[in-house]
This record gives sequence, C-alpha cells and structure tokens, in this order.
Amino acid sequence: MQSNYYSKNLNSQKLYDVYQTRYPRVKTYLAEEIAFVKARLQGIEDILELGAGYGRIMKELAPHCKSITGIDISEDNVAFGGDYLQDTPNSKLIVMDAHKISPKVFEAPFDVVLCMQNALSSMKVEPFSYTEKIMSLLAANGRVFISTYSAKFWQHRLEWFLEQAEKGLLGEIDLEKSKDGVIVGKDGFCSVTHSRSELDEIGKSTGCPYEIQEVDESSVFLVITKK
Repeated sequence: MQSNYYSKNLNSQKLYDVYQTRYPRVKTYLAEEIAFVKARLQGIEDILELGAGYGRIMKELAPHCKSITGIDISEDNVAFGGDYLQDTPNSKLIVMDAHKISPKVFEAPFDVVLCMQNALSSMKVEPFSYTEKIMSLLAANGRVFISTYSAKFWQHRLEWFLEQAEKGLLGEIDLEKSKDGVIVGKDGFCSVTHSRSELDEIGKSTGCPYEIQEVDESSVFLVITKK
C-alpha cells in the first residue's frame, strides 16, 4: 500500500461519502469524538487539525474556538473543503504533508492540536517521535488530542468499512485477515489502531501531564498538556 492511500484513493467527494453512513452507531461515534473536544474548549483557542480531510471536524469546532487551521496532503480534499467551509470564516484548510510539520512552517504556536479519528495510525508515523513533533507546535499549557478506536467498537467499525467497500470507496475487505483491531483490504489497504497501553506509553514519553479517556465505548483519547 502506498503511504498516501487517502490522498490518491479516498479524497474529496469519496471521503465525504465515507461519512454518509447508514449506521446510526457510527454516526454517534463521529459526533461523540467532536463533542469530547468541544466540551473542553473555552472559545479562545487557536487550533490545528492534522489530516483534516475536507474539514468535517473543523466545521463543527469552528464556532467554539478563535480559529481553526487544518492541513491535509490531498489537494482534492482542500479544494473540496473550500466549498464545504465557505461559511466558516475563522477556518483555514491548506495543503501540507503532516509528516513535515514543524514550528517553522506556522506563524505562531497553537493552543490545541488535533490528531483525531485514528489519524496517528492512518498517517503511518512512528508515534513517539511524531508526538514530540506535535508537542513542539503547542504554546505553553497547550493540549494535543489524539484519538483511536476503542476495542469495544470493533464490530461497528468493521461494518462501517464493509459499507465503504460496498459503496466502492474502498477495495474489498479481506475478512480472514481483518481481526485484532486491524482491517485489511485486498488492494493493500490496512487500518490499524493504538491500544490503551500504547497511548499510555506515548503519554509517558512526553514527560508532560496526560490523561486517557474512553468516549462512548467507541474511541479512546490521549490528551497531553504541554508544560
């Protein structure tokens, strides 16, 4: 599988269609992830979202913060997001490879950095060094929100990916190989997760205060505060 599978194969309208699911349980999962972050905002934060797609999460959080910037590797996603976010004046979606983030490429540090909906796994990064890079983008007392799937959500997650394959958004899912939190496609697609213990090790590695919280029995958040 090519590392930029989402950029080449699952972007713009196709990515939008991923979230037009027929499964109410998946819709609840998506909403509860956003609600978890929203409840922890004061309305004065400058936020950065990594792997923002076409701006789905950005649009929901924009009314609850000072500004929100999203980066995505796909030019098609950013073009699609231009229309999707046209009524969201405090948002900005730009083309950027999340692997190349550094404080030098942004004008100022952020109060919040988001790496949601299993993005840390999807981006195929080494999680410990990459989390350090994320922390370098934060202002003092800034927070990073990293989320992954809960093991309790496995069956719903599998059904959702099967639905995506049925719609032609993904290739056929290999049901024999898809297990233990890993979804494997016959075209080389692979979606993995981080366990709660792995998130704990990532949090410890930063030397900063952190918490791990399961949300809605569908996602698990690691929230780290920069000190």
